[in-house]
Amino acid sequence: MIQTDGYGSIDPFVDGYMEQEEEWEREGLLDPAWEKQQKKTFTAWCNSHLRKAGTGIENIEEDFRNGLKLMLLLEVISGETLPKPDRGKMRFHKIANVNKALDFIASKGVKLVSIGAEEIVDGNLKMTLGMIWTIILRFAIQDISVEEMTAKEGLLLWCQRKTAPYKNVNVQNFHLSFKDGLAFCALIHRHRPDLIDYSRLSKDNPLENLNYAFDVAEKYLDIPRMLDPDDLINTPKPDERAIMTYVSCYYHAFQGAQQVDLINTAMPDERAVMTYVSSYYHCFSGAQKAETAANRICKVLKVNQENERLMEEYERLASDLLEWIRRTMPWLNSRQTDNSLAGVQKKLEEYRTYRRKHKPPRVEQKAKLETNFNTLQTKLRLSNRPAYMPTEGKMVSDIANAWKGLEGAEKAFEEWLLSEMMRLERLEHLAEKFRRKADAHEEWTRGKEEMLQSQDFRNCRLNELKALKKKHEAFESDLAAHQDRVEQIAAIAQELNTLDYHDSVTVNGRCQRICDQWDRLGALTQRRRQALDDAERIMEKIDILHLEFAKRAAPFNNWLDGTREDLVDIFIVHTVEEIQGLIDAHSHFKATLGEADKEYQSIVGLVREVESIVKQHQIPGGLENPYTTLTAHDLTRKWGDVRQLVPQRDATLQAELRKQQNNEMLRRQFAEKANAVGPWIERQLDAVTAIGMGLHGTLEDQLHRLKEYEQGVYAYKPHIEELEKIHQAVQESMIFENRYTQYTMETLRVGWEQLLTSINRNINEVENQILTRDSKGITQEQLNEFRSSFNHFDKNRTGRLAPDEFKSCLVSLGYSIGKDRQGDIDFQRILAVVDPNSTGYVHFDAFLDFMTRESTDTDTAEQVIDSFRILAADKPYILPDELRRELPPDQAEYCIQRMPPYKGPGGVPGALDYMSFSTALYGESDL
Repeated sequence: MIQTDGYGSIDPFVDGYMEQEEEWEREGLLDPAWEKQQKKTFTAWCNSHLRKAGTGIENIEEDFRNGLKLMLLLEVISGETLPKPDRGKMRFHKIANVNKALDFIASKGVKLVSIGAEEIVDGNLKMTLGMIWTIILRFAIQDISVEEMTAKEGLLLWCQRKTAPYKNVNVQNFHLSFKDGLAFCALIHRHRPDLIDYSRLSKDNPLENLNYAFDVAEKYLDIPRMLDPDDLINTPKPDERAIMTYVSCYYHAFQGAQQVDLINTAMPDERAVMTYVSSYYHCFSGAQKAETAANRICKVLKVNQENERLMEEYERLASDLLEWIRRTMPWLNSRQTDNSLAGVQKKLEEYRTYRRKHKPPRVEQKAKLETNFNTLQTKLRLSNRPAYMPTEGKMVSDIANAWKGLEGAEKAFEEWLLSEMMRLERLEHLAEKFRRKADAHEEWTRGKEEMLQSQDFRNCRLNELKALKKKHEAFESDLAAHQDRVEQIAAIAQELNTLDYHDSVTVNGRCQRICDQWDRLGALTQRRRQALDDAERIMEKIDILHLEFAKRAAPFNNWLDGTREDLVDIFIVHTVEEIQGLIDAHSHFKATLGEADKEYQSIVGLVREVESIVKQHQIPGGLENPYTTLTAHDLTRKWGDVRQLVPQRDATLQAELRKQQNNEMLRRQFAEKANAVGPWIERQLDAVTAIGMGLHGTLEDQLHRLKEYEQGVYAYKPHIEELEKIHQAVQESMIFENRYTQYTMETLRVGWEQLLTSINRNINEVENQILTRDSKGITQEQLNEFRSSFNHFDKNRTGRLAPDEFKSCLVSLGYSIGKDRQGDIDFQRILAVVDPNSTGYVHFDAFLDFMTRESTDTDTAEQVIDSFRILAADKPYILPDELRRELPPDQAEYCIQRMPPYKGPGGVPGALDYMSFSTALYGESDL
């Protein structure tokens, strides 16, 4: 695979190198500092070869433009002769020479992409640097080969191997690894220790290290000073190509080159450092043969030393392991014990410690011994050495037999310990079992005798008494279940006696105490059972009475609460019928009070019976009812409240009845007056509307009739005022509905205001129509025609037309409005005139004004402009003095104040623009 570098050229042999650095290289090549660094580094490299031909370059992008020195460079580094160059100075001569050089590069197996002769001839710096880097890779770095790696990897591996023994040197790349200068010093010291005193160098002095290495390389090795120390130190990531180029010079030969100036560079160029380091490689590659021979001898000796170490380690491990087995066997074969469980357990714990701590390291030692023996034999066989024979008694088989004997002794020892422990544990288990069962039984019986003799049930309620009885029944069941436990305790005590347990006296005494206590618990249980049954019968009777009281008292109490709420409830009525209904319901309620009194006496009697029983049997807390919080005192108090509230409710209902009768009279008075005023207003509105539509007589007749209606309306106003007084009384009495009339005071007020507004509006419209007729000279017949057409399309008699209705009206009057786009535009223009505020409707006044303008000869803005032009003696402007001379004073001042200054050509100070003023009078623009 062929990789393209950052300049557009192709590197045919360092595929992996280009792939790894493709991303950062593309960004780095955009850095002017790297570009400058590579320019100077590559210039120095080129001069190191061109000086062999007695020449050199100063500016890399200029001196290669004619192709002559480029061809010469290729001849020097390749040792071959290129075609004869063209000596002309024309552009095509230069392109021909560069093409010859590029063809020669291509003939060496290098494919160039995006690099053409024109870019080199034009002095394209990036393309020129890319071409030189391709030449460096092909002729200076490609032949560097270490263990069949790529050029870059081989050069890097060479540096790593040469600098491996040196402290603080770790070459991993061609940028950061060379920043402190120690790598360069190590390369020189490895091959020429007489030139470098490496022991005095410090990683903390990178500037001193770099200057030291570059000075020695330039002075004694003839490798030019291509990199700048300050730049390498201050750059976060030096340029890899610069360093590779420099190192390749080390690798190849001792060549001179100009110093690479990298001052103030943000990131030193890697190619310069690579070129410089490659020089180290080539400089010191001659010492490789001697080093290879020394390495071979070291390798053989190292193998032999390792084999001897393994033999010694085997002998030591075998002796130690066999000695440990010899010391351990007597302990495993011992069977002595103090015949106690604690002693056997101690011996077992010692054995477990042996298996957990002492033996595992010996297991690992044995495995290591076998592994070392096998490894040693394999290494001896592979290195053509004779097999190893351990000393007598330390063979692998000897160790295996000793280990097998150890494992057999371990197994027998463990089996003996377990059997002895089982024997002693049986006896200890029985004694412990007796103690635990006795402890559990005594714990269970603790406090039981006091509990059975307690009289706690005499202060309990029935539910608590029943709970105690259930608890006692549960105790009886538990007591029966413990019978087996007592028998088990006696059986274990018997078995311990049979086995002659050493503490049998203590066991027998404890067993007898348990049996005696068991007999006492049985007798106490029977006595408590009888006492609980007697107390339960008395409490159940009291409980039945309490429950009956709770069942009957709760609904009766709810009835009392509801009755009290009803008797004091605030009611709102609006009619006599509603208050009469409340009075009837109250009368029905009073009829039920006799039955309620009987229920009250019966419920209170239940409480008296409970008090009698509690007093007879001295039952503490017997009067408290667990089923309810109500008491006879509560019911007595509420029943007394009800009997007092009944007559109070009677008085409240009668007062409300009188109030509703008065409200009914007010409703009738308002309805009688409203039913007369409402129709009168409606008739007047219809009459005024008919006159306003122009359906009767001339405009003067309509105006006369409207004024007569106006006088009649004002004469009717006392009826409205009288109705307002009645309405005020209705509101003060909080009357909101009146079934005797459909009119409300609000609707009558609105109707009255509409009537006044309609009369005034129609009078104003008729007067405007008369003014329009007289000023425009239209006839009564025309007015009638306009009114008739407008009324025809005003279907709802609202006095206004919608746009569609207005359009139909215009068509009916003879207007030709097309159905195309132009027709819509014409109609919208007309609509803007009659509805300037965009209300969506056309009123009759606007309609009449529009029809009048369309039917008569009116003044226009053009006519007014012509008149002003006459006064101005044909000038495009007019002066204030001319206006004062020709017009009345008030009109002249009106024009002077409102005319804008004239801004056209030929104007004089004080000139006024009468054209803009005239068009503004008619709401038109200058267009």
